[in-house]
Amino acid sequence: MRILLVDDHAVVRRGIRQILADDLSAAEFGEADGTNEALRRVGEADWDIVILDISMPGRGGLDALKDIRGLRPRLPILVLSMHSEDQYAFRAGASGYLTKESPPAALVEAVRRVASGGCHMSAAVADKLAADRPTDDSRPLHESLSDREFQVLRMIAAGKTVKEIGFELHLSEKTISTYRTRVLEKMKMRSNAELTRYAVSAGLVE
Repeated sequence: MRILLVDDHAVVRRGIRQILADDLSAAEFGEADGTNEALRRVGEADWDIVILDISMPGRGGLDALKDIRGLRPRLPILVLSMHSEDQYAFRAGASGYLTKESPPAALVEAVRRVASGGCHMSAAVADKLAADRPTDDSRPLHESLSDREFQVLRMIAAGKTVKEIGFELHLSEKTISTYRTRVLEKMKMRSNAELTRYAVSAGLVE
């Protein structure tokens, strides 16, 4: 099995590698510390699975996931994140989602399942999907948002300013303001306060 580890922290990559090597003795590993390096390595070689951190600086995991899918549509991708299993798990489009707090055995199981063509969804994710499923033709307002708009919504609800969001996502303040305007229009709201109340009530922020 050929496994590509994508995480901006070398210590994390080493830890994941050691956990998997203990159980998958024949596995071969490659590493990338960001989106650009990951795309280069995916384009240069065949991998059985990519383990991807969704919270990287610059062009983050969501962008990496989309770009990898564009290069290798059938390549299994397991998202490994520090975030709780929230809406990112539902929107990322990965083959599996696991938090970094998960026990080593869960990581090994998820890798085996995803690499073999299956998907990994924890009981917590399954329960939330069931709870969030609309009972009529309506959908939660945030489901109309693009991935980037959804990301901006969460960051606004977390109390970050346009400047802070732009700095973290490496985008201009003007671009972030445009995303904010789109979010407000799509969700039929008029202020950050309304967005924050909605995000909290919908469980989109901790």
